[in-house]
Amino acid sequence: MSATLWHISISHYNEKARWALDWKGIEWKGRTPTPGAHMAIALWLTRGAAKTFPILQLDGRAIADSTAIIAAVEEHRPDPPLYPSDPAELRRALALEDWFDEELGPHVRLLAFHELRRDRQAMTDFATQLMPAAMGRSPAGQKIGAQFASGFAQARYRVGGEDVAAEARTRILAALDRLEQELAGGDGKHLVGERFSVADLTAASLFMPLVQPPEGPNRLDLPQPLKDFRDPLRERPGFRWVLDTYARDRRLAGPTA
Repeated sequence: MSATLWHISISHYNEKARWALDWKGIEWKGRTPTPGAHMAIALWLTRGAAKTFPILQLDGRAIADSTAIIAAVEEHRPDPPLYPSDPAELRRALALEDWFDEELGPHVRLLAFHELRRDRQAMTDFATQLMPAAMGRSPAGQKIGAQFASGFAQARYRVGGEDVAAEARTRILAALDRLEQELAGGDGKHLVGERFSVADLTAASLFMPLVQPPEGPNRLDLPQPLKDFRDPLRERPGFRWVLDTYARDRRLAGPTA
């Protein structure tokens, strides 16, 4: 199996795809173009079908979207499974994957960019991590990178004013409520059944930028307002579950090159 993952290192949707590959024990090569340029590459790789990452090149196919990537690797390597074998559990796991994809992921991303755009140094640090090393060492390059990242985030993800950020905070808290409700109905460790599934992987991945588990791609010092939002949540069962799930189930194989 030949696998190349085009991804953005700090993105939570891209983390979802990486985790699936690592969980399956699939060796993969990583490609991480500069954000912004990645949209043109995505269009080229998929012949216009997708404009964002992750994209998995797998045995001659270009597969866009983290959900489709997980379905593809599940088909190519069924063990260890991410899809429950019981049909009812499978339907529930896929429904939870879709719910967290739509109701959590975009709002975590929007809130993070909202706070980054208000903190010049945090945005500069963020942009520097994503740009080529030579450019990142230059103060002028850092300034240009930060300005581009701020404008790109506003245009691409519709980052707006405080009313939009407040709605994002509300939706994130609602997702945490949903996570805890789902856990309360099971064994407390898994969202569906009694084993790790695509539902657990998705919820943990998409909470990753907020929770910042040690096993995740944590290379950003969060802006203080985002820390202030996060810190009261630390003792909630859902927050601790994300930490525990990463510690127990995040297999850090990583790219081969």
